[in-house]
Amino acid sequence: MARFAFVLACALALLASSVASGAIVEHSFNVNNLTVTRLCKEQSITVVNGSYPGPTIRVREGDTLVVHVFNQSPYNITIHWHGIFQLLSAWADGPVYVTQCPILPGHKYTYRFKITGQEGTLWWHAHVSWLRATVHGALIIHPKAGRSFPFPKPYKEIPVILGEWWNGNVVDIENEGLATGIAPNNSNAYSINGLPGDLYDCSQNQTYQVKVVKGKTYLLRIINAALNNQLFYKIANHNMTVVAIDATYTTPYITDVVVVAPGQTTDVLITANQQTGSYYMAATPYMSANINFDNTTTRGIIVYENSTSSSPIMPALPNPGDTPTAHKFNTNITGLAGGPQWVPVPTNVDEHMFVTVGVNLELCPVNATCQGPFNNKLSASMNNESFQLPTNLSMMQAQFYNVSGIYTTDFPDQPAVKFDYTDSNISLDLSLIYAPKSTKVKTLKFNSTVEIVLQNTAFLAIENHPIHLHGFNFHVLAQGFGNYDPINDPKKFNLINPQIRNTIGVPVGGWAVIRFTANNPGMWFMHCHLDVHLPWGLGMVFEVENGPTPWVLSPPPADLPQC
Repeated sequence: MARFAFVLACALALLASSVASGAIVEHSFNVNNLTVTRLCKEQSITVVNGSYPGPTIRVREGDTLVVHVFNQSPYNITIHWHGIFQLLSAWADGPVYVTQCPILPGHKYTYRFKITGQEGTLWWHAHVSWLRATVHGALIIHPKAGRSFPFPKPYKEIPVILGEWWNGNVVDIENEGLATGIAPNNSNAYSINGLPGDLYDCSQNQTYQVKVVKGKTYLLRIINAALNNQLFYKIANHNMTVVAIDATYTTPYITDVVVVAPGQTTDVLITANQQTGSYYMAATPYMSANINFDNTTTRGIIVYENSTSSSPIMPALPNPGDTPTAHKFNTNITGLAGGPQWVPVPTNVDEHMFVTVGVNLELCPVNATCQGPFNNKLSASMNNESFQLPTNLSMMQAQFYNVSGIYTTDFPDQPAVKFDYTDSNISLDLSLIYAPKSTKVKTLKFNSTVEIVLQNTAFLAIENHPIHLHGFNFHVLAQGFGNYDPINDPKKFNLINPQIRNTIGVPVGGWAVIRFTANNPGMWFMHCHLDVHLPWGLGMVFEVENGPTPWVLSPPPADLPQC
C-alpha cells in the first residue's frame, strides 16, 4: 500500500506540474489526395496538407497539442500519435476500433492531449489499413523552456524519415493480399524524407540533400516510417553518436550504423569533421527471414558548404541478413539513468506474461480460393490468438459504456500449448500452426507492473518482429536468441540502466523481456508494427482499469466518430 501511495503521489505531482505550465499548440490536418511522380510513374496518394511526408509538429514538454483532422480523402482515417503516453487522454490515441471508430470521408475530429514527461523524437501516422505509408510525419518534443538537452546543443536539427514506396494504390495492394491469403506485393523503393534517391529509375532529381558547415554538429532525428522493413542506416565516413531512442535519452553510444525497426526512432549526433565534399547517407533493409523482400537502397546526400565535389562517397552497407550487426546495435544501447525524464525500473512485478508471436495459417473460407500454404490464408497471432478488430463499436467505448459482445477478457497469460518455439522443424506443424480469430483483452489493475517475455516462434518464417505498445514506454530488460530460459536468462536482466522504448524488435528466433507500469486507464493496443502482419492478427489489447480520481477514464469527446 505504501508503494502504491508513493507512486500515485509521484504521478499526481507529474500531472500537476504539466497542468501548471505549457502552451496550446494547434494544427489543422487536411487529409486529401495528391498526385505525385515517383519512379517514372504518376500516381495519386493520400497525404496531409498536400505534403509527403506530412507536416512536422514541434512542441515542448508540458504543452497541449490540438489537431483538427478534416478527412477529405476517399478513405476512412484515424491518426495515431506514436509513442505519446496519452495520460488521461486515452480517447486521443487513435488506433481504429480500439479507441475510436474511423473518421469517415467528409467528416472531422479533433485530437487534444497534453505532452507529459516526454522529450525527443516521436511521430504521427494513420492507423487505418496501409494508409500510413504516405500519411505520416515527425512529432518533435523539445524540453521545457529554460531546460536543455543532456548532450551538447547541436548547430541544427534535421528530421530523417525513412519510408517505403509502392507503384500502386497501397489500399488496393493490401486488400488484394488479404483476399488471396498471401503477403501483399513488396514495395518498389525506400525513401528518405519522401524521395527515393538516385539509385532508382527516374530519380536523379529526387534525392534528398542537406547542406552542412564543416566543424558543426547536427542532430539527426531518424524515424522508420516504413510499413514492412527494418532498415540499416549509414553515412559515408561519419560516425554517429546515439543520444536517444523512442523519445528517451540514452548513454551516448558511438556507431557507424543505426538499425531502426518500423515505428522506432533514433536520435544521433554527427559532426561534419571530414574533408569538404559530399557524402551519401543510405538506408537498406535488414531482413532476418528467408522470404522475398524489397532488396534495394535509398540514399540522400550530405553536402559540405563550399564543396565542389560531384561524386559523393558511398558507405559500405551491411548485408540484408546481417543479424549480428543488428543485434549488436540493439543490445549495446543503455538508458541515461538519472537523466531528464528517466524512470527507474519498477522492481515489484504484479503480472507475469509469456507471449508467443509469429505467423500462422487461417482456414480458407468456403467457396474461396486461397494461395497460402496448403491452400489456406496467412495469419498471425499472439499466444495462438489471432486478433480481430470489432467493426460496430470501438473497444474503449465498449469498456466505458460496459457494452458486452465486443471483446472478452480472457487473453491468456501464456500459450495454451508449450513446445520448442524456435525449432525450425515446427515450421509447418499443422497441429500447432492454426490460430483461432478472437477479440480478447488482458485486464490490468491500475498501477500494476507487468513483465512480458516476448517469444518468437518458427512458424512459416523465422524473423524479427517489431512489437509496439500504445500508451506506455517499457524497460527492455534483456533479449537473446533461442527459447527463453526462465532459470538462467533472468540473471542477464539489466535493472540499472536498461533502454526504454515503445517499440522493440524481438530478435529473429529469439526473445525479449519488457516491463512497464499500467498507470493510465483505457484500452492500449500491443501489436506488430509490420503492417503486413497487423491485419493478419498479430496483436492484443490491454484493458487498464480505473484508479482513484483523477485516474479514471473520462467520457468520450462529443465529436468522437461513431461507427
